[in-house]
Amino acid sequence: MDDLSKLLFFLLLTISITTALPDKPGSGQINSNSVLVALLDSHYTELAELVEKALLLQTLEEAVGQHNITIFAPRNDALEKNLDPEFKSFLLQPKNLKSLQSLLMFHILPKRITSPQFSSAVVSHRTLSNDHLHFTNGKVNSAEITKPDDLTRPDGIIHGIERLLIPRSVQEDFNRRRSLRSIAAVLPEGAPEVDPRTHRLKKKPAPIPAGAPPVLPVYDAMSPGPSLAPAPAPGPGGPRHHFNGEAQVKDFIHTLLHYGGYNEMADILVNLTSLATEMGRLVSEGYVLTVLAPNDEAMAKLTTDQLSEPGAPEQIVYYHIIPEYQTEESMYNSVRRFGKVRYDSLRFPHKVEAQEADGSVKFGHGDGSAYLFDPDIYTDGRISVQGIDGVLFPEEKTPVEKKTAAPVVKKAAKPRRGKLMEVACTMLGSQFSTCQ
Repeated sequence: MDDLSKLLFFLLLTISITTALPDKPGSGQINSNSVLVALLDSHYTELAELVEKALLLQTLEEAVGQHNITIFAPRNDALEKNLDPEFKSFLLQPKNLKSLQSLLMFHILPKRITSPQFSSAVVSHRTLSNDHLHFTNGKVNSAEITKPDDLTRPDGIIHGIERLLIPRSVQEDFNRRRSLRSIAAVLPEGAPEVDPRTHRLKKKPAPIPAGAPPVLPVYDAMSPGPSLAPAPAPGPGGPRHHFNGEAQVKDFIHTLLHYGGYNEMADILVNLTSLATEMGRLVSEGYVLTVLAPNDEAMAKLTTDQLSEPGAPEQIVYYHIIPEYQTEESMYNSVRRFGKVRYDSLRFPHKVEAQEADGSVKFGHGDGSAYLFDPDIYTDGRISVQGIDGVLFPEEKTPVEKKTAAPVVKKAAKPRRGKLMEVACTMLGSQFSTCQ
């Protein structure tokens, strides 16, 4: 924000403050010592500019007049460097005004929360957008609180955070608009072919509808590995690839980075393996995938031995990819109805077991289990990303010990006499040794 814009915004805010009605029921006097004025003259002027463009000044003045407020504000450099330019352009479009308002109201609580109230336990507070912010270990929705109690005023308090908080509704709206824009193009079709024998046009086979499941299973379409054989896989649109899978995989990886707390998973997909290319090719051929993404805290617990074997990162991620399209709602309904559900994974033949626990979905067994922590991070109808709080490993079957059988003692069988011998012994008595 340049000096002229800052001056105009300050004058607009001052005029609106001085014209506020102090005798309005439930409202209080707003003066130059307000937290809204402090937001402008601080390191958070970029957020103040977004508030002006979202036409939220009057709404915030009414909130300040009724009760104290708490603002979680990212610094200017965080908005300039870490915010995706495409996402920022989406927010500033006039038709997306409601999304911008929801995003800004998501950063404001209608109560005063100071740093001593941040505890290690998970606590939720309702925002002005009627969503909830979750606090745990000095973080709000996995974003670090870098400047607690940075600006304190009688009618509110401002805490500095490391990045912008994006509610799920805004992220889904952004993904939906971008996905519709990417598939709006018309596919070119080739010239009709003539049969040289009959001189008639060849009839084209019936087209496969977009989104229809492929003919071959997903394992036959994966690139060859130690236990996989190469095989072509047809998809909707044939060789032209109706779906741009690479763009969709890139989109969900960017969503992971913007969501925060899943940088390690994104790094494995992009830098350490070629899984992103492989997943993009599968989606282009019509397959659907559900990714169980462990968060950074879970990935940090992996040991060197677990990652040192050749191909270990690929095998770990393959076990976290389900060749189905599942959302948090569908998985929870399944475990509620059937108790335990076993999903196929791309690490054939291992399966991922899911069950209901504590009102959520729990994957795995015992100490190696993980809960569905961040549901529906990314859902576009073909790729679904569900955040979990642990790294899953296939259950190792312990070999069954064979019981040693007791030694068999063979008893000498008494020779059996036939009928003729018995008749002879009866007639002649016990004169022979065989009759005794």
